[in-house]
Amino acid sequence: MTSFLIKNAQIVDSGKIFFADVLTKEDRIEKISGHISSLQSNFTEINADGKILIPGIIDVHVHFREPGLTHKGDIFSESRAAVAGGITSFIEMPNTKPKTTSLEALEDKFELAAQNSIANYSFYMGATNDNWDELMKAQSVGSPGIKVFLGASTGKMLVDDQDILEQIFRDYPAIIMVHAEDEGIIKANLAKAKDKYGHKIPFALHAEIRSAQACYKASLEAVNQAKKYNSRLHIAHLSTAHEIQLLDSNPDLINKKITSEVCSHHLWFDVNDYQLQDGKIKCNPSIKEENHKIALLQAINNDRIDLISSDHAPHTLDEKNQNYTSCPSGIPLVQHSLLMMLDLWKMKKISLEKIVDKMCHNPAIAYHINGRGFVQEGFKADLCLVDPGTYSTVQPENILYKCGWSPFEGYSFQNTISRTFVNGHLAYAEGGIFEGVSGEKLRFNY
Repeated sequence: MTSFLIKNAQIVDSGKIFFADVLTKEDRIEKISGHISSLQSNFTEINADGKILIPGIIDVHVHFREPGLTHKGDIFSESRAAVAGGITSFIEMPNTKPKTTSLEALEDKFELAAQNSIANYSFYMGATNDNWDELMKAQSVGSPGIKVFLGASTGKMLVDDQDILEQIFRDYPAIIMVHAEDEGIIKANLAKAKDKYGHKIPFALHAEIRSAQACYKASLEAVNQAKKYNSRLHIAHLSTAHEIQLLDSNPDLINKKITSEVCSHHLWFDVNDYQLQDGKIKCNPSIKEENHKIALLQAINNDRIDLISSDHAPHTLDEKNQNYTSCPSGIPLVQHSLLMMLDLWKMKKISLEKIVDKMCHNPAIAYHINGRGFVQEGFKADLCLVDPGTYSTVQPENILYKCGWSPFEGYSFQNTISRTFVNGHLAYAEGGIFEGVSGEKLRFNY
């Protein structure tokens, strides 16, 4: 296995920024020092020339669409888009076809990833009203936990049996990730919109249909259940200022029982962007008014929200160009979520240290992921080298999503992902994927 000496890097790690050389050996970080001698030949030397070196991003919330929805994306294509975006590890969602609601389906996904993923991987099992016995098997094959949908649009994966919810929060021993939106509120709001607009519902109304009230009510229910039973709850994709009130800023993330995430698109877009983007930014939970975006970013900066993820969810452009009621929800984002956050850094809305905390360190800590998420000696050599002095323009020819489009097409980010290393292998460099690199199954230290 090739080893690398990365010279003159500006390292961001553990709340500090410092210049140093990094030597990797096989799949680990061997040495970090102010100067590591180049007078040997058993490694490939890379002059970082002051570029920013961070841990590889750990994205705990993606939809790669395999099996069954592979016209939108698959593990092969989306994991390559991910490493092009600096993401070295991902945890994928269960709403595929078939749905990942059984041990057999979960094992099939791990096998697919072992064959096709260039990034490190794991998968959630999905909860239903009738698969409790299967949920209890998820950890036996290395899943970090389960996904519980408390909102609409996921078909038979909507868990609305209160006895089952009680059982999950009372007895499930690992992470319970929830998609929290209240079904009753959404249905009532959608019925009103249909009465007024028929099939011509404006996309901006998505913020009112899947409203802040719907999010808050479901998140409050989940938090109350978790506190009642001392459950390990993770609230996915917060989208409102109201939900922040349910959180605390406990710095002891290892032992924190209720954690939360915000997605990069909820920190970037607001309701005004529907005018230009229409269905391209339709997602669940919805992108809402600007005050929510501002409050979410503040909650990231003051540590009320713990993680930043992408909720990468590709659909074809034909699907997204349909009218409101036919247009599916979801945005392809793994290739650009880090670039979005780095642009917010350039806009002085967040620090580099905070980005690394929320996208690298905290996912590893909150999910007890062994040996990843830090630029430290002995850790896995999952690394991302960022060029802060070069713009990168999103064009059809450099979009790696299988769906082939991005809401950022034509936009120039103020930074470039220069290189991505996965387990010591150079997986991506200067616009090109290095085939032959394989991700590893993530290990959770529960």
